[in-house]
Amino acid sequence: MNIRAFPFLFSFLGGLLVFGNLADNANSQSRPNIVVIMVDDMGWSDIGCYGSEIETPNIDRLASEGLLFTQFYNNAKCTTTRASLLTGLYPRNGGRGQDELITRNMLTLGEAMRHAGYATGMSGKWHNGKKVGTRPFERGFDEAYGLWDGCCNFFNPKIPDPDFKGGRVRPFGHNDEMLELEDFPDDYYTTDAFTDHAIKTITAHSSAGKPFLHYLSYTAPHYPLHAKPADIAKYRGRYAAGWDVLRQERLAKQVELGLVDENWVVADRDDLASEWQQAKGVNEQWQQLRMEVYAAMIDSVDQNIGRLLDSLDAIGAAENTLVLFLSDNGGCAETPGGNNPQHVPGPKEFYSHVGPGWATASNTPWRRYKQYCHEGGISTPLLARWPACIQSGSRSDQVGHIIDFLPTFLEMAQLDYPDQHPAFGEKTIPLDGKTLVPIFKGEQRKSSDNLYWHWSTNKAVRQGDWKLAWDKHEKSWELYDLGADRTEAHNLASEHPDLVDSLARKWDLWAKKTDIKGKK
Repeated sequence: MNIRAFPFLFSFLGGLLVFGNLADNANSQSRPNIVVIMVDDMGWSDIGCYGSEIETPNIDRLASEGLLFTQFYNNAKCTTTRASLLTGLYPRNGGRGQDELITRNMLTLGEAMRHAGYATGMSGKWHNGKKVGTRPFERGFDEAYGLWDGCCNFFNPKIPDPDFKGGRVRPFGHNDEMLELEDFPDDYYTTDAFTDHAIKTITAHSSAGKPFLHYLSYTAPHYPLHAKPADIAKYRGRYAAGWDVLRQERLAKQVELGLVDENWVVADRDDLASEWQQAKGVNEQWQQLRMEVYAAMIDSVDQNIGRLLDSLDAIGAAENTLVLFLSDNGGCAETPGGNNPQHVPGPKEFYSHVGPGWATASNTPWRRYKQYCHEGGISTPLLARWPACIQSGSRSDQVGHIIDFLPTFLEMAQLDYPDQHPAFGEKTIPLDGKTLVPIFKGEQRKSSDNLYWHWSTNKAVRQGDWKLAWDKHEKSWELYDLGADRTEAHNLASEHPDLVDSLARKWDLWAKKTDIKGKK
């Protein structure tokens, strides 16, 4: 696709240029570039270095040449994870309303890094505001292309959602221009187009002599299940044994890789998923095809990440560029449109999903899924490659959270967090996260005393190895010792009632602070 080059929009946040003189005083050549790659609705075990059979050599390369995290967390949901990534803050307003998640008293990483003298770009899914004043090019990104909303047709974003998803056409734009139907040629595929734009923007920014920040946010492998026939063909028949067998295969690989303790108790499947022998009676070929297409979508992401890494090599930027790879939440068990074999996975004419069965394999070895605050909803793979700093092939069991990204980038850019938003004049909310730079350097860091989660009626708090979680199906607090039981197999709430009460009070105080408004 031919993506037109628009002038970089510096004027909206011109106040950033007069907030201090750090950009003039720092040596821009020594400060690292940053590329954040986020995928959508991908489970913990869906890439090779975390136990998958899906071919992901380029993503695995980030692990072999960088750092693999085993205890990193997101917010269990698309919008809230993205809001925390951009602001270094827990979501406010209970995570409700995408246009209200990033407010004028929050500094985005685009705004912060632009002020530090970085060129900033964004490609792909935004999902943190589609109204005027909330879009990426209005919140710190010099160049932005993609989907301002949640999910869309991969082959043509102007094809509306089916009626069971509201029948909407999702807003898709390039800076301040909305793209029309003719902007999407016959060979269009969002994963490719987002990467095209990222490579083009990074190359331009590098040529300008500035350090750059680029946020590449794929919609894959979020439903609808759309993939190219050649990619699907690679996985034909691979999933004939079903999701119960696949979960066991991935578990064995994770134990071999040292990611999972062989003494942990791992459920055969999440209790919201059906047994494969029962489920395949719906339509066995259709059931298999769902996972074949899902795998092909991840395979396509990997191919495109390979192109991106090659481009960093070509411009001589790889050595001093931090590349981060993660998912916004765990595998997705949602079933929009129901389990209907007439919704054929693959081509653009249909709208399908993997459902809880395949999602339980994606989230091996954890319980639950996207939206839930058990480990299957909030645990993300995180890979970090930065050859100038990070030792290749390293691994960290230190606990981190998506709120740590902005503090990390501020330290790398040699920028202090301002007390007042330089463009809007509002007093900024103090950061919730802490820098990951010590972990990148192979050191221990003092992590946050407590970590918190909430989505809808699911909630959790972690203090050290203790985790208190509330499941909307169980409707009671559950207590786990993650040091011995990361798979949350043994509920210890009845044995430690005082600890349950203490952690529940901490969660209630946090809920008040972040304006959850009493939601349980």
